[in-house]
Amino acid sequence: MNIADLDGLRVHYTDEGDPNGAPVVFANSLGTDLRLWDAVLPLLPAGLRLIRYDKRGHGLTDCPEGPYSMGALVRDAERLLDHLGVKDALFVGLSIGGMIAQGLAVKRPDLIRAVVISNSAAKIGTAEMWQQRIGTVKEQGIAAMADAILERWFHPAFRETEEFSGWRNMLIRQPAEGYAGCCAAIAGTDFYTPTASLRMPALGIAGSDDGSTPADLVRETIDLIPGSRFEVIRKAGHLPCAEQPEAYAALLTDFIKGTGHARHQS
Repeated sequence: MNIADLDGLRVHYTDEGDPNGAPVVFANSLGTDLRLWDAVLPLLPAGLRLIRYDKRGHGLTDCPEGPYSMGALVRDAERLLDHLGVKDALFVGLSIGGMIAQGLAVKRPDLIRAVVISNSAAKIGTAEMWQQRIGTVKEQGIAAMADAILERWFHPAFRETEEFSGWRNMLIRQPAEGYAGCCAAIAGTDFYTPTASLRMPALGIAGSDDGSTPADLVRETIDLIPGSRFEVIRKAGHLPCAEQPEAYAALLTDFIKGTGHARHQS
């Protein structure tokens, strides 16, 4: 188990693959931990350094009292990459992880040379919507909202599989304080102007049945970045890397090779 003490915040991470390879960093969604990427990593090209981490308030990372700001979540990622000596990474962020990806790419372009904004946007929902969700979580817990969340997360066919129960358990076992804290960070974020300033290879990935960040919303954000690509994974909701790992890994592999990242070393 790898724990990095980042100015008092103990962050759980994994650092796998080739330690001298080009780094690929993964940031996961609200309500999940770094296991979100388990099915994708074995399908990626050999020779990469693959880094995952649990954001604050999730998984095995510390859960400080909320609310959190997006600036704090971006700073956590920044400090982790500095701690690990990472430069010129390809950063893959899903949902709130995609917001972290945007913020970090703008703040520290020395750390990020290419970005994947997956099932995410420059702005997600309204502040009022997120405040309502925060209130429900604090009063009734995540389980009270779980079924509605999972409908947005997964295509109906996937919700009939045995694996689905594990994802439900992952969601409801996250700390309510951490979930609510990250909701507050999303509520306060509008990255339209900063993201439009990015000049680096960028890939947008959407799920055809995503009820949280619909494909058109993802496309609107990725189109802010000149020269970017946009792809939709069919029969997938908000977590296509879990539902359609082969399709997801194929898109990532093509992007990694297309940007020359597989040959790039930090």
